[in-house]
Amino acid sequence: MRFSVLASGSTGNSIYVENDDHTFIVDAGLSGKKMEQLFTKIDRNMKQLSGIFVTHEHSDHIKGIGVLARKYNVPIYANAKTWQAMDGLVGDIPLEQRFEFEMDTVKHFGSLAIESFAVSHDAADPMFYSFHENGRKLVVITDTGYVSDRMKGIIRGADSFVFESNHDVNMLQMGRYPWSIKRRILSDVGHVSNEDAAIAMSEVVFEKPTNIYLSHLSMDNNMKELARMSVTQTLQSCGIIAGEYVNLFDTDAEEPTKLVTV
Repeated sequence: MRFSVLASGSTGNSIYVENDDHTFIVDAGLSGKKMEQLFTKIDRNMKQLSGIFVTHEHSDHIKGIGVLARKYNVPIYANAKTWQAMDGLVGDIPLEQRFEFEMDTVKHFGSLAIESFAVSHDAADPMFYSFHENGRKLVVITDTGYVSDRMKGIIRGADSFVFESNHDVNMLQMGRYPWSIKRRILSDVGHVSNEDAAIAMSEVVFEKPTNIYLSHLSMDNNMKELARMSVTQTLQSCGIIAGEYVNLFDTDAEEPTKLVTV
């Protein structure tokens, strides 16, 4: 199993996952043209895409879904409430390409098992995904106001995480956003901060080599260096030495990470 974070942030989100038999993306939050360019950058062809898994209906996660569905005849997977919320946002998608993937279920695609789980975000029925193959595990979790004990139980022990580290609390509080938006981001249905993300990570990382891709960083209320420093310090305070067990990686708004094996 291999993956790349194609894009991450408020301008658009998409994660590529493949094994020897299937190729998928989680979300397509950029234009169809931009998604095609991102595929080219990781030396992959959109024509081989097996499906798109939708996390929720916010535009930075679904912008390109309608175009890709129609152009490449690709199956789209989302839960019933998300399908309803997407109506009118993604254009016409033929019924034969619409598949329901309900929360807290597992779908199998050959040797690849994909598990959906709930998160806490201000969307109709938001959920993210855990990918399993041959004893290896990749977790994608962003767009959540907090990481509950139930979420931790589902994602614990992954070999690779794409984990939200959205904002620095001080930068957000002192920044230019109106208070209504600040309150939404800081709420239980907003986004997790660097520190809260790191505390959650410290409770789900096993004592084995683990790669964590810090994702969905705010362009206005965070910086890569700050996120990395905050997460490293918090992990160290929890007794986890970054670099010994944990490798931290940055993600960009519209520049894919290197395609790597889980």
